Amino acid sequence: MDLVVGASNDAVKSLVNKLGSLLAQEYTLIRGVRDDIQYITDELASMQAFLNRLKRAQGRHDEQRLDWMKQVREVSYDIEDCVDDVDHRISGEPRGSGMVMYVRKKWYLLTTLYARHCIATEIGNLKTRAQHVSERRMRYGVKELEDGDGCPAGASAPRDIISPPPQLIGTTEPVGLEDAKNELKPWFMEVGRQSTHGQPKFIAIVGFGGLGKTTLAMALYREFGEKFDCRACVLASQKFHLPTVLKSLIKQVHEQQSSASKNDLDEIDEWSEEVLKKKLADLLKEKRDSFTKNQKGGTIVVTTRFKSVSEACRRHQGHVFEHQPLHDGNSYSLFLEIISSAADALCPARPINGEIIKKTCRGLPLAIVVVAGLVAKGVTHILSYCYNNLPADLKTSLLYMSMFPKGCQISRKRLIRRWIAEGFISDKHGKTVEEVAEDCFNELISRNLIRAVNNSSNGKVKSCQIHDMVLEYIVSKSSEENFITVVGGHWQTPFPSYKVRRLSVQKSNGKEKEMVERMKLSHVRSLTALGSLRALHSTLHKFQILQMLDLEGCKDLSLNQLKKICKMHQLKYLSLRRTDVEEIPSKISRLESLEVLDIRETSIIILPESVDKLQRMEHLLAGNKNKRHALKLTEGITKMMALQTLSGVEICAGFSMELLRALQDLTNLKKFIIYKVGCTIGNYELLLSAIEHLSSCSLKYLAIDDDFTGFLDTSLNASQAPPEHLHTLGLSGKLSQVPKWIGSLHNLEKLTLSLTSLTTDTLSVLAELPQLFSLIFSLDSTKKDASVLKILHDNTLKSSGMIFVPAGGFRKLKLLCFAAPVLPPLSFLEGAMPWLQRIELRFRMVEGVYGLENLSSIQQVVLTVSSQAPEDAKAKASQVKKLASMIPGKVNVPSVVIDEYNESAE
Repeated sequence: MDLVVGASNDAVKSLVNKLGSLLAQEYTLIRGVRDDIQYITDELASMQAFLNRLKRAQGRHDEQRLDWMKQVREVSYDIEDCVDDVDHRISGEPRGSGMVMYVRKKWYLLTTLYARHCIATEIGNLKTRAQHVSERRMRYGVKELEDGDGCPAGASAPRDIISPPPQLIGTTEPVGLEDAKNELKPWFMEVGRQSTHGQPKFIAIVGFGGLGKTTLAMALYREFGEKFDCRACVLASQKFHLPTVLKSLIKQVHEQQSSASKNDLDEIDEWSEEVLKKKLADLLKEKRDSFTKNQKGGTIVVTTRFKSVSEACRRHQGHVFEHQPLHDGNSYSLFLEIISSAADALCPARPINGEIIKKTCRGLPLAIVVVAGLVAKGVTHILSYCYNNLPADLKTSLLYMSMFPKGCQISRKRLIRRWIAEGFISDKHGKTVEEVAEDCFNELISRNLIRAVNNSSNGKVKSCQIHDMVLEYIVSKSSEENFITVVGGHWQTPFPSYKVRRLSVQKSNGKEKEMVERMKLSHVRSLTALGSLRALHSTLHKFQILQMLDLEGCKDLSLNQLKKICKMHQLKYLSLRRTDVEEIPSKISRLESLEVLDIRETSIIILPESVDKLQRMEHLLAGNKNKRHALKLTEGITKMMALQTLSGVEICAGFSMELLRALQDLTNLKKFIIYKVGCTIGNYELLLSAIEHLSSCSLKYLAIDDDFTGFLDTSLNASQAPPEHLHTLGLSGKLSQVPKWIGSLHNLEKLTLSLTSLTTDTLSVLAELPQLFSLIFSLDSTKKDASVLKILHDNTLKSSGMIFVPAGGFRKLKLLCFAAPVLPPLSFLEGAMPWLQRIELRFRMVEGVYGLENLSSIQQVVLTVSSQAPEDAKAKASQVKKLASMIPGKVNVPSVVIDEYNESAE
């Protein structure tokens, strides 16, 4: 029960640093306040030392210790609230000398007298509280740890966090599902069974938590989904929101309709429940699906822990499948599969005891993967190891994930940026704060406490999910520790008995609104609203010390509410992603602490010039890649000197030379993504010069889409100072050949190129890149003009009518992807891409794919065919699938997936 140690210790550590910073500044405070601040600093430093000792304790803490640690946490939070408010209330003290400055200082002292008096009173009261907390520890006998209670004071067990190597998610099949899949196969294959009257078939997979029901359902979904005209997967828990479920189903089915337009769903968030039901019914009409009553047939698969749900399926002539634990052999296989990547850390002279796995895990996949994660980290006492043994920083980071609802896929970058904004992560051991946060995330993944569900094409985890049993546990812990208050979630925390510090509003109906209005919100530091602001409309002005505000997906955010947000002067993180916001108020300049601004997938195309005041801004994320909307690069943006990420911008025609020169001043820029290059040929040189300069500084990630204006071919190709330090490069648009300097990018891990640069010679050059993990050739489906087709045709002729993938090279390549309306004929020579695990082909027309049998390490072939593709193209896809499934001489035949996409819906 020592989770409070992590929360309390982090709170005190953060505060001690802030108090030190406050003392170092020359604030003109009321007499005696500096002494009070120094006393609080010293007292909290002593408390932190005591908490660090408790943090290393291996045993459980008694009730007195736990209660005292809670008191430390609460007084620390209140002191921090006061300290953070000082800068806002008495900032702007005049500096300098001379008569004019002397008069200004006197006027400043007079006008801030009342504020300084209030601050002095608050600090005095907090000093008294800190005294009382310290004395209470001694008065009630909260003792130092005995030798048997924990490690010696200096014995902090070393923890080597090793970043997992890049890997591809989903290339291996789940263990132990063969018998279950064979038993359920007839329910997907027999079209006519139980559907003669237009009724769908029901399958209920029932069993207790952690048994792998969802894993089985998703395996069935992948294997048999292509036999249906459309398919969809959605979470519907006990407290599900029906409109949300309907929207998800509509979007998934809509993407698979050949006649659908991408504009059909623009107003979906405004549709009533009845309109949603009708739209879904229309989409499913005359389809072999799972809902409508027709002669096509369909199947509904439900996973549940509750017998009542499975019996309801049985009453509808459905099939109830009681999922069983894995038998001993499969349990052992799964265990070995999980720890295989860390086999070197295990002693080969001490084989893993299968009997321990059998007795400890009882065939539960969740238990096996968690235990396997512990073994992979070198933990020897598995049976005595429990969740409470997590290091304090991991406890805090994992506990924070109760902010997100059940079944939510959580972006790695979103999570890491939020951790940093919350102050949970600090730089250490010579690593930046971002690198430490990445280590923390990787540690949670390697321990299997969170699960990777999707990966980027460079092999890094893109999004993760937390098992609902683990989520239920940490929501309970968050409530117990007053760490996070959840409103409207599947596991809602009780009404808080302490001040609310972090709030997650996961539903926004009348009940949640009433609950939020009853809370004391003036101490909330972190607020997450999912989908709607309805529950917060009347209380938004009360959040005055917010540091983290995430409104991603809230479609009811008005300009007036955005102006209220601009008064939250302590904000470090603001996400407006996928909201309906169309403009940013000029008063955003008040948010001088802002470090992250996410306005992706909004209608914002320009920021006010006042953003030049945001000198702490590190990550500016903008634009809408699918709709090809971009944020105009302005002078205000080029003055954000702390910028590390600038994503989704447009270099417009008519840009001044001064603006392009100013771009060179962003020397801290690590990631630069340009969605459009519209400047004139005369300015190409200045843009190229800026890119070359940034590449010599900090730039590691560069992506440019020149929208076929010619910048890539005419300027970037001729660069004399190539970006040799890049880890990721993306070049989209008109690129008739790869840049001559590309072979010198020895650190490059991920490369995305326009398909117009694809030739056999290009592949020969790229084969020599030593670190290349991911290679993607793509072409925007909207680019169908004659010049593009001519480039593709000419490149194919240069390669003797077929693109040959050469033997050898590509020493680390794991992923190869071709995505375009038209794919040229491809042939893999013997010995080609020896380590390739996954190949993806996305097309409307394909001339042929040959030599797949020569890919010796291939594990997965993914074919995604346009719904508008002619029948001969679909036939070729089926032929490729057949050939890939018959690759000889492999221990495991690669899985082959065929899916459809709708070009007009993208």
